[in-house]
Amino acid sequence: MSDLRHTDTNAADDSSGRAFGLEGNLYLPVVLALLGGLGLFALLTIALHANPLASGLLVALPLGAVLGWAVFLRQGKPAGYDRDWLDQRLGGGHFTRSGAQQEEIA
Repeated sequence: MSDLRHTDTNAADDSSGRAFGLEGNLYLPVVLALLGGLGLFALLTIALHANPLASGLLVALPLGAVLGWAVFLRQGKPAGYDRDWLDQRLGGGHFTRSGAQQEEIA
């Protein structure tokens, strides 16, 4: 038994924590969008006397976009997944030019 090595280790995974059900600091953009939305709603309804229902719908769009980005493209996904997903949707998601573009260059 004396030839066995004993090493103190920490087998826990490294986690940056959770807040409001979101991993790491993902809650920050959501909270900032919420605060910005509340400010915009107050500006539209109080200062500009806009319709509260229309103002609420207008403010809900960016808040929903930020919340959707955080939950569906960042939560539980590997680093860079959101950028890769966006690149896939907008540009094809590959590193080379298409065959037609390569023929034009050659």
